[in-house]
Amino acid sequence: MSIRIAFTASRGQTAQAARKSLSQRYGSVPEAEADVIVALGGDGFMLATLHRTQALEAPVYGMNRGTVGFLMNEFNEDDLVQRLEGAEEEVINPLHMRATRADGKIQQALAINEVSLLRAGPQAAKLRISVDGRVRMDELVCDGALISTPAGSTAYNYSAHGPILPIGSDVLALTAIAPFRPRRWRGALLPKEAVIRFDVLEPEKRPIMADADSRRSVSSVLSVEVASDPSMAHRILFDPGHGLEERLIREQFV
Repeated sequence: MSIRIAFTASRGQTAQAARKSLSQRYGSVPEAEADVIVALGGDGFMLATLHRTQALEAPVYGMNRGTVGFLMNEFNEDDLVQRLEGAEEEVINPLHMRATRADGKIQQALAINEVSLLRAGPQAAKLRISVDGRVRMDELVCDGALISTPAGSTAYNYSAHGPILPIGSDVLALTAIAPFRPRRWRGALLPKEAVIRFDVLEPEKRPIMADADSRRSVSSVLSVEVASDPSMAHRILFDPGHGLEERLIREQFV
């Protein structure tokens, strides 16, 4: 039986042209009927596709029609069915963010790469950090902080000088963004099962926003809890020898 493919593309002209050509060549079915979803674009579009299709069984195979393409495979129109049949699967559990606002409202979101807390005013943020109910840092003065999955460790986390995490390492990275006090604190590695809580100190003077994968932002937060969600699993396909494990290793030797 042939593979039923659903093609989806970002709004870019290059991605849309690729979608039209591939659909004509291999056929395309609705995502709900597909065995595989092929996403054409960059990493941002791949994240959006994973979020949008998280209730579907079909894995997602990306081909780079964007810029960085860390989560994407090389674009090539030839032998797509053979590539899909031989692709290797990576499974990623997202982070669950639970943010409490100053007005008492609670907003929740999932993040595949990271949950970040960012200052929303001219003054540095002040955060208290707890892990599994125990206060680990009474006060972190910074521009913000983030919790990253291994899949997201080469994105914002790496730009903030956080560590690159191997896939399958079952750890999360807690990384400070421009820390002022403690002066050279660079963060921590935490078990994947840990529940991390940030309490915002002086929230009226030093407002904070919380963000999940740059897709869901919550303003005026008082506290944020972050934990890995094992009930959710995102399936991503990669060409053999080019999976996330290899990419994460290769990125450290660039």
